[in-house]
Amino acid sequence: MAANTFKGNKAALPSKPCAACGRTMSWRKKWRANWDAAQYCSERCRRGKRQSA
Repeated sequence: MAANTFKGNKAALPSKPCAACGRTMSWRKKWRANWDAAQYCSERCRRGKRQSA
């Protein structure tokens, strides 16, 4: 069994709303170093942040 595979309960992972669309975004391994700074669920939301405001 590889050490980097997640076999736990995904519901227990942290989540927060996207700043642009409000959709719930779940913690990703990609965001592990900067979870507090992650604001947008996708590249599309990040690009469109000024248009919706």
